[in-house]
Amino acid sequence: MKRELERIIQGQETSDGAGVRIKRSLGQNQQARVDPFLMLDEFGSESANDYIAGFPSHPHRGFETVTYMLEGHMLHEDHMGNKGHLKNGDVQWMTAGKGIIHSEMPQQEAGLMRGFQLWINLPAAEKMKPAHYRDIPNSEIPQVNLPSGGSIKVIANEVTIGGQLIKGPIQGLTTEAIYWDISLPEGQRFEHSIPDYHHTVIYVYEGSVNIGDKARKLEKGNAGILSSGESLSIQSLQSDTCFLVISGKPLKETVAQYGPFVMNTGDEIEQAIRDYRAGTLTD
Repeated sequence: MKRELERIIQGQETSDGAGVRIKRSLGQNQQARVDPFLMLDEFGSESANDYIAGFPSHPHRGFETVTYMLEGHMLHEDHMGNKGHLKNGDVQWMTAGKGIIHSEMPQQEAGLMRGFQLWINLPAAEKMKPAHYRDIPNSEIPQVNLPSGGSIKVIANEVTIGGQLIKGPIQGLTTEAIYWDISLPEGQRFEHSIPDYHHTVIYVYEGSVNIGDKARKLEKGNAGILSSGESLSIQSLQSDTCFLVISGKPLKETVAQYGPFVMNTGDEIEQAIRDYRAGTLTD
């Protein structure tokens, strides 16, 4: 059974960090989450005033952040002494776990900066594990041509194209997260199996698509929540259409969130706040 477009979350213009202009789809409010995904932001501007202030030092606990740079240059630094440069096509997969304090600052004063940040929840059993992060250069992320035209970039999990299994650099997560970036010429279709128990989101960042047999339209800047089913069928309606496929196993756990802290109970949130104020968040 093919998945259909069940719900559209329209991206909303807002700002975060020290005033970075973003478009937020997932995570606008509690009703705009899709277990295990908490938030999806797209940032993109050629005006330095929209991004130059960046994201100065701030904490996280209890989830993962995935930063995917399409264009630009950002520097990550954290309390563990890690330092990483994100440039065109690079990905950073960070597990906040028990706690991390980090910054993400632009390393350019002009030109286009564009990309995405996705927040993925961690199960209760993993929320207090040690923090770590991984920088993944564009050269280590497989990108293959599709038989019908276009291409797919496999950031997390795997795909089978033309009988060939292609594995992304991120594997073995409890959420079984899938993260694909797909480009299609006008009129072409992407079809692929997907676990029927996954929750699946499509985010269009260029062009527009029709989804499923019902051919319901999803336009640029919006996130589409798909129905259950065993396969995807997505058709491009414009030239150079690009979209993200984000899918994962739901955790089915209570979510308590206060800004950069995501736990299971209010008491755990209060403890995270106390730990941060006491300087013990990362101990």
